[in-house]
Amino acid sequence: MHRQFLLFLFLASGQLLFGQYDILIINGKIYDGTGNSWYYGDIAVSGGRIQRIGKLTNASAKDTINAKGLAVAPGFIDVHGHIETGIFSQPTADNYIYDGVTTVITGNCGGSESDIGDFFRRVDSLKPSINVASLVGHNTVRNAVMQRENRAPRPEELQAMEKLVDQAMKAGAVGLSTGLIYIPGAYAKTEEVVALARVAGYDNGVYASHIRNEESQAAEAVTEAINIGIEAGIPVQISHFKVSGKANWGNSRQTLDLVKAARSNGYDVTIDQYPYTASSTNLGVRLPDWAFAGGNDSFMARLKDPGTRARIKKEMLQQLADYKYKNYSYAVVANYSADTGYNGKSITEINALKGRKKNRNEEAETILDMMAGGGAQMIYHGMDEGDVKYIMGYPFCMVGADAGVPVPGKGMPHPRAYGSNARVLGKYVREEKVMSLEEAIRRMTSLAARKFHLRNRGLLQEGFAADIVIFDPVTVSDHSVYVQPHQFSSGFTWGSW
Repeated sequence: MHRQFLLFLFLASGQLLFGQYDILIINGKIYDGTGNSWYYGDIAVSGGRIQRIGKLTNASAKDTINAKGLAVAPGFIDVHGHIETGIFSQPTADNYIYDGVTTVITGNCGGSESDIGDFFRRVDSLKPSINVASLVGHNTVRNAVMQRENRAPRPEELQAMEKLVDQAMKAGAVGLSTGLIYIPGAYAKTEEVVALARVAGYDNGVYASHIRNEESQAAEAVTEAINIGIEAGIPVQISHFKVSGKANWGNSRQTLDLVKAARSNGYDVTIDQYPYTASSTNLGVRLPDWAFAGGNDSFMARLKDPGTRARIKKEMLQQLADYKYKNYSYAVVANYSADTGYNGKSITEINALKGRKKNRNEEAETILDMMAGGGAQMIYHGMDEGDVKYIMGYPFCMVGADAGVPVPGKGMPHPRAYGSNARVLGKYVREEKVMSLEEAIRRMTSLAARKFHLRNRGLLQEGFAADIVIFDPVTVSDHSVYVQPHQFSSGFTWGSW
């Protein structure tokens, strides 16, 4: 270690003396990631590190990039990804790179690779275009120990889950994630999550939560997440902060006030968001949690039993009424493997294709049929633009696309997979002036790096990793839309080194 450190100093000194670098970025507007005002300057890069920043008039390099008229910023950090599978089939991660993202934190919503150490080894051997960090998923851990049992863990089971979390943290996980609307996480009581979060906290981890409810009980769910952090002594990150369902529009003021109050009381609670009014998750969330207890065989048996099926449907329709929706036209299929002809169509449209009557009861039957066919990935148009903008205005709100690495042309994924950062920079910064460009970049870089303890990243600073993005703030735009999602963002000129 000492010899390597001295060698680094020798190389750095040699570069300073002779002015020869790998890459020289000149004439750019530097946004350093702190949130401070931009300034004109040059950046010298060698060995994958930022060597010098300033007016480097006499410096030379193997490659020189003239960034005149462009913004030079730290590579963006997406704090909420689901790339466990996609990164291996699409290691260039073009959807992220073309959106300015150089680092993704995966393992969110309670789902991660079961062996974090092995996952990192495979990622390292792949050498993808982006940096990858991962949380350990509570659902993954619970399923490994208890499968889909709808009950509290026995002492020995909780101990086994704690051991798995500890192993993941020691292998390099950055924290624990929960998906408390998903199975089996929905079956966990608060005290179970506190116990596992406490273990993650021992290794300086973060508790990132897809909270238990983002609709009519969002305030209670936000409170639970905050209290878990307080009891476990761990920083909290509330994922894709939102309020869904027409009946709940406007409630972001109440839920965000809970976060503000926690921070004012000294608790490290932050949030992330994707800049869209539609969410995306599976079709199964439209059904009651109890229907899935015991695994797929038990679920299928319930669907075939007329009395149980009627009970499931009754609760589905009650949920629809609670959200103040007349039908399921707000629910659009992103990918249905059993019949890809359904992709891009709403449940209401699919119900009509099946020749059924146009009413909520028949649409609920269509959903149950699709669940019997394997379920689907969905897009739900359930949020209000006013809430999106209000949440975005909060200084401790980061950007998280909540996306994977899509295969171009396959399915109808949510546009957030392609354009989250560009949309913030173009629509909400340049056009609607929700925040300054400096502030937006801070949220995408140093705020995220600090929260998840990503060392030497998130700032343009000498000695830091040369994760750098160059873009045109005048033209940067997202192009992915719901009907044509497979479109890259534009305006990003150069990527990471």
